Order: sequence, then C-alpha cells, then structure tokens
Amino acid sequence: HNAMNNPKTWREINIACIQAKQFRCAETAGMYIIVHPDHLEELISEYEREGHFEELIALLDSGLSSERSHVGMYTELAILYTKYKPEKLMDFIKLNTQKLNIPKTIQACERHYLWEQAVFLYTHYDEFDQAANTMMAHSPGAFQHDQFQMILQKVSNSEIYYRAVQFYLDEQPMQLTSLLNTVMAKVDHARVVQQVKKAGHLALITSYLKAAQQHNIAAVNEAINELYVEGEQHEELRQSIEDFDNFDQITLAQRLEKHELVEMRRIAALVYKKNKRYKQSIDLSKQDKMYRDAMETAFESGNPDLAESLLRFFVDNDMKECFAACLYTCYDLIRPDVGLELAWRKGMLDFAMPYLIQVLREYTGRIDALDKKTQKKEEAEEKEKSASNDYVPEYMVNPMMPGGMPGFGNLALTAGPVGMQPQQPFGGQGMPQAQPSMMMQPGMMPPRM
Repeated sequence: HNAMNNPKTWREINIACIQAKQFRCAETAGMYIIVHPDHLEELISEYEREGHFEELIALLDSGLSSERSHVGMYTELAILYTKYKPEKLMDFIKLNTQKLNIPKTIQACERHYLWEQAVFLYTHYDEFDQAANTMMAHSPGAFQHDQFQMILQKVSNSEIYYRAVQFYLDEQPMQLTSLLNTVMAKVDHARVVQQVKKAGHLALITSYLKAAQQHNIAAVNEAINELYVEGEQHEELRQSIEDFDNFDQITLAQRLEKHELVEMRRIAALVYKKNKRYKQSIDLSKQDKMYRDAMETAFESGNPDLAESLLRFFVDNDMKECFAACLYTCYDLIRPDVGLELAWRKGMLDFAMPYLIQVLREYTGRIDALDKKTQKKEEAEEKEKSASNDYVPEYMVNPMMPGGMPGFGNLALTAGPVGMQPQQPFGGQGMPQAQPSMMMQPGMMPPRM
C-alpha cells in the first residue's frame, strides 16, 4: 500500500508505460505524479525526451480537474502551449490568469516570440511600463491602438509617453492625435511640439495643438500660428493672436509684413498695434491702403500727434471721405482748430462740417452744464447767507472764551453785528478751523475764486 502512494513507484510505472507506448496506463500513473510539484518537471522532461507532446498535454489538461491541482501544473501546461500549441495559449491564460506563475509564463512567451500573450500577462501583473515597451518593440505581433492607449494611462515612467510619440510618428502617424489626446494631461506640451516639429509633422497634430492652446504656452502658440501662416488661414491666425498672447510677437509681425497676402499684412499691423508700435502699424496700413485700420490704430494710440499726422496725410492726398472719417474716428484726439484749418486750406469744409457741428454741440453742452453748476452754487451760497442773517441766538457766547462751546457751528459766532471780530479758536472741539473774513458785509457775494 505504501508503494502505491509513493510517487517514485508511479514514476517507474509511468516510464515503463511510456517506453511501451501504453499511454492510457502512463496517464493513470502520471495522475499520481503531477500532483507533486517536486516530481512534475522530471515527468515532463521524460515525455519531451521521447517526443510525446500531445500525450503530455492531454495528461496535464485532465490533471487540472483534480482537487490536488496546483500552480505548477497550470504554469507548466501554459509553457507547453508556448512550445507546441501557441494558438491555444491566449485562451488558456485568459481563463487561468490567477492560477499561473506569471513571471515564469512571461519568460516562456518571450522565449518563443509570443509578444501579444506576453503583453497580456504584463498588464495583469501590473507591469504597464514593460507592456508598453514590449508593444512598441514588437509592434507587428503585439500592437493594438486601443489597448496601447489604455496601458499608456497607467505607466509610471513619463519618458514612455515621448517614446510612444516617436513610435506613432514612425508607425501609426494617423493615430497620433488620438494618442496625444489620451495623455494630454500628463505630457509637457512644449516638449511634444519640439519632438513633432523636429520630425517635420506639425500638421499631423493640429487638433491636439488647438486643445493644448488653452494653457497659453509659447511653444504651442508659435507652432499653431506657424501652421496658420503656412496654410494662409488669416481668420484663424487673427483669432489665435487675439486670444493667446504668449509668443514672440515682433518676430511674427516682421515675418508677416512682407507676406504676399494683404490680410496677413493686416495681421502684422494688428500685432504692431498690440505692442504699442503705433507708427509702424499705421505706416503698414497706409502702405496697403487699409485706412480704416490706420484710423483705429491712431485712435487707440491716444497720441494727438499721430492722429493729426494721419489727418494731414489724407488732406495732402485729397482723400476727402477718409478725412471726414478720420475726424470722426479720432474725434477725441484732434484739436478742433487743426481740423478746421486743414479743411479750410484744402477746400474740404463740407467734409469737416459734421465734425464741426458735433464739436459745437459738445462745447455748447459743456458751457451750459458749467453755467447750471455755477448758478446752483451761487443760489446755495445766497441761501446760506440769508439763513445766517435771520438766525437770532438765545444767548450770546463770549467769543473771547478759548475753545468756544462744543457743538456750536460757525453761524452763531459770525452772525453778530459788524465789527464783532470773533477770536480764532484755540483747538476748540466743535469749531471749524477756518472762519470767513469779517470785512464782508452780511449778504455780500463772496469773491469768485
């Protein structure tokens, strides 16, 4: 009975059956051996030496249903699949991932170039960096875009992101934007731009650049502006410049002022204006006959000399409509006498008339407002004077008393008969420090300042 339980006895029976090619008996004996991890490898090497792979696989497969099955049996069967039946390996490891010695199985997969299965095992062993590197190194057999994106979100080494960008540039260029959108929050945008620019494929990642532009990073802004300049997309370029200002503005303006498209040259004038180079901007607009841009720039500069110089330019070139428009646009900057003189000397009074009417209206309005203000002030002062004359105090305060009475105002002290000169208070609590001159008769108008 002891001999029956001894795996060595069954081992000898198994070897004898294998040599006699009695595989049914060999399997029966083998079932008593494979449940002992120590003897498992010897049995496998015996079958392999004789070349009976199918029988060995069948033995281990039926052994898995035993109550005494262990990790070694699952792992060894997976290794046998890597050698002899790779097409069955993926299904097997998916079903039994938890029961395998994963590092040992991965080694077997790599030894037999089964990269897809190796990647699957790496991801289930939380070795995401290795999984990503294996996918890139053995892309023909292992790469799947969706799976790679999922793995990339879990990698710990940030260098893998940039390796992945290079890999996609080389092998999956049309999926590059999708990849970058997945890792957008984890990458340094400036470094990505530099890497893709070096490869000469900035246009591939336009949609990623637009999404990353919200961070207002110089490298991203310059890259996207460059794409717009190359594509002659002047509307998009203008919007980009308006919304995001972190880029080398003067270099862009200098590049655009010589552009063959007038809309691009207008953008150069806009950039100069934004950088307070108003004269340069106006000169560029005048050169392109973009007079409206020139007028708006002159107005924004707040510089009367620039506005009047532009006005003289229109007068000298007999541009009557532009002269009228400039008077209106730069209304606050142009001195009325200058506008009127230029119009009179060049016979453009008709074109200056709307401006002059507006000036007169404004000045009349101002004077009327001042008159009302002055009148109100005078009325208030009259009222104050008459109120002070009508007031009769119940008792007189001796003005000679230092400090006076707390709480008493000016009126009680200054309303006495002419000639009563009140003493200047010495720091009294309720007394105002300044007193009106007693030389004034009650009811007299105070002198205008």
